[in-house]
Amino acid sequence: RRARARVECPKCEAEDVNGLRSCTSSPPTNTHTRRAPPGGGGNFQSLLRRSERTGGIHHSLIIHMTGQGEKVLFREEGVELSLDDVYDAREIVSKHAKVTPIFTNSTISGLCGRELFFKMEVFQKTGSFKIRGALNAIFSMTDEQAKNGVVTHSSGNHAQATALAAKLRGIPAYIVVPENAPKVKVAAIKGYGGNITFCGLTMQDREDACNKIQREKGSHFVAPFNAKETICGQATIGLELMEQTELGLDAIVVPISGGGMISGIALAAKSLNPKIKIIAAEPRGVNDAADAHKSKAAGALQVDAVKPKTLADGLQAKMGNLTWAVVRDLVDDVVVVEEAEIVSAMQLVYERMKVVVEPSGAVGVAAALSEEMAAKFPPQSFPRVGVVLCGGNADFSVVDFWANWTKRWQSF
Repeated sequence: RRARARVECPKCEAEDVNGLRSCTSSPPTNTHTRRAPPGGGGNFQSLLRRSERTGGIHHSLIIHMTGQGEKVLFREEGVELSLDDVYDAREIVSKHAKVTPIFTNSTISGLCGRELFFKMEVFQKTGSFKIRGALNAIFSMTDEQAKNGVVTHSSGNHAQATALAAKLRGIPAYIVVPENAPKVKVAAIKGYGGNITFCGLTMQDREDACNKIQREKGSHFVAPFNAKETICGQATIGLELMEQTELGLDAIVVPISGGGMISGIALAAKSLNPKIKIIAAEPRGVNDAADAHKSKAAGALQVDAVKPKTLADGLQAKMGNLTWAVVRDLVDDVVVVEEAEIVSAMQLVYERMKVVVEPSGAVGVAAALSEEMAAKFPPQSFPRVGVVLCGGNADFSVVDFWANWTKRWQSF
């Protein structure tokens, strides 16, 4: 272990990381613990420029300088997230999940005026990135924790992932699903062996149903996003993306909902390249309910934000305390997109990339194409950008897609 330098307050940051400084404010606003670079001494630039103390909880960011770069260790309410945890997660995830490819497309890149690198999680098992977090969570459990199976709640993708991961471990999965979940996702959950319980449309409805199953079955809860194991599983996307592009990206655009995926990607990517920008892509919804954007703007989690009414049904959750802390400190900005932009992005991906993407998966593409993205992150300054296509479980039945094809040939 290398020596650590501690700074008690952002106002008192010492230029020499080996120097121990006391906070000049009263009371101290935060504690920063930062490992010194190899050999000690020298100037050090912390990634964390703003931090808070809320409700008596300290938020800490540790930067570990190694020969290969910096490792970020994030601590929130006693939970630590580090690049080492992500590598451990990859040992688990790689045994069952795919290393998804990177696609490029000259047409879409030309429209953006920069080179885009699409991380194709649409080709992942279960059709979305969610299997990574579910695998890490379920295969990290002890036999005692796993003996009564697992329970979770989800609008679809996390549910499918949990059902498959549980099946691979040989334990039952009890899945709470809102009654308006896409039919294609419900069918897939059943196909993976999940035991479905339908519930109402609110988060409280989901949690009440989960709690009931936990009491009755003694099952272990698999968090959709707000847990270390889930975040570190999703972080393997960031590891792969950085490796596949040889650390050559200027920014990564990631759809955001509960924040598990973007938290993990931010942790992994900024550990390997501290200068990279992590940009959240969020649907505004027809009811102007982009809560991640509002939370970042306010500097505080908007716990009472309303659920967005959007085609992107997989992006309707709210961040938890852990994911919010990472998003607050490691995500650089949030780009908000409209419903029309999501549909246009879907169409572009279908027609130009020949790939099926669900609305939630197209939100990152919509953000990359947006005027807001071009203004905040100009192509000349950020010429190489990664975009996560996070899911391809589109429900074509809601638009009578196949029925309309049938009607067409019947009209001949």
